Amino acid sequence: MFVDEAKIYIKAGDGGDGCVSFHREKYVAAGGPDGGDGGKGGDIVFKVDDNISNLIDFRYKRKYVAEKGQNGSSKNCSGRGAPDLVVSVPRGTVVREASTGRILADMSGDEPVVIAKGGKGGRGNAHFATSTRQIPRFAKPGFRGDEYEVVLELKLIADVGLVGFPNVGKSTLISVVSAAKPKIANYHFTTLTPVLGVVKIEDGKSFVMADIPGLIEGASEGVGLGHEFLRHVERCRLIVHVVDVSGIEGRDPIEDFEAINKELRSFSQELADAPQIVAANKSDMATPEQIKRFKDYVEDQGLLFYEISAATTQGTKELIFGVWERLEMLPPVKRFEAQPLTREELEEKLTSRRDFTVTVEEGVYFVEADWLWDILRSVNMDDYSSLQYFQRVLRSTGVIDKLEEMGINEGDTVSIFDFEFEFVN
Repeated sequence: MFVDEAKIYIKAGDGGDGCVSFHREKYVAAGGPDGGDGGKGGDIVFKVDDNISNLIDFRYKRKYVAEKGQNGSSKNCSGRGAPDLVVSVPRGTVVREASTGRILADMSGDEPVVIAKGGKGGRGNAHFATSTRQIPRFAKPGFRGDEYEVVLELKLIADVGLVGFPNVGKSTLISVVSAAKPKIANYHFTTLTPVLGVVKIEDGKSFVMADIPGLIEGASEGVGLGHEFLRHVERCRLIVHVVDVSGIEGRDPIEDFEAINKELRSFSQELADAPQIVAANKSDMATPEQIKRFKDYVEDQGLLFYEISAATTQGTKELIFGVWERLEMLPPVKRFEAQPLTREELEEKLTSRRDFTVTVEEGVYFVEADWLWDILRSVNMDDYSSLQYFQRVLRSTGVIDKLEEMGINEGDTVSIFDFEFEFVN
């Protein structure tokens, strides 16, 4: 079974907790704090595996959770960081955040991509010792790892996509110009999954062709099989539109051509604007008048026209060389860029749940809120406008009001994760 879309849950590991410990040694009467930091939680890393051809494995396993970092221990020993959890996906997989549709990564290259970052380990009590606070009896818990519900969408990587109505000869064409061996039969929807084939021109020159299962009118709205596979045409640099010019099934080739282009346009205007070559197949069964009528129509559209018969290989060589020449003038296969959140989107997302706690330990006000961690990471402490933004967030979410309610005074220390500052009213 070919599966090209799946939804899964991923959770990076939480950081290990910091340790509360004091140095104990013979003849050392008052050893200081020596609690170590917690280890970092494991990342969720996506990696391309060319031995995987579709997303069927994600239909059976839908939850991926990385390990938590080890807790800190005494003698200033930091906890061990957890190993990363590597998730293998087929080349061409686009990873989107399910709730927003935002692209997190396009797994087209060979480099692994960190999709969810593990939480940082909490600090041990050794970090909180000062000249006035020599016996800190507290440590910090580890930070939570990122978690997402993501949609995996496989978009095959091919230079050329064959599109057209069912039974026009796309499978026959790809079988005679490449080593691909799709099922071929004289009935509609013989091809149920996309088929890739490598077309060799000469030594060192080749391109990848994809046979996209037959589209029919209404495919972009979910009719037939075509809507399932239109996504695989999106990466193609060039579309070869295969049309049955003979009309042996009682259809008009011009109407077929217009219907398929309408479906491409309905699915994506970018797809409709993609470079296109027309291959008039089954020309050995067509009359000269049929071929001339369709050729004149296609060339009036400003498109290249090739008269072929895939079954007899007539004209296929000329078509392939024409495709190669056109590819030489086109940019490389499309890649989808990751879409980072803007500062406004980040603030809206992370402050939608404004739960936080404020605790006082030996004169230090500790503010704890999961959503503050990501906001804090986006702030440049050396930039005045960035600090103003951070102050606005603290004010708008009620953190400053809570601190004032608890009796904080000017000059008192506020600690938010690893960031400490003096409160200024």
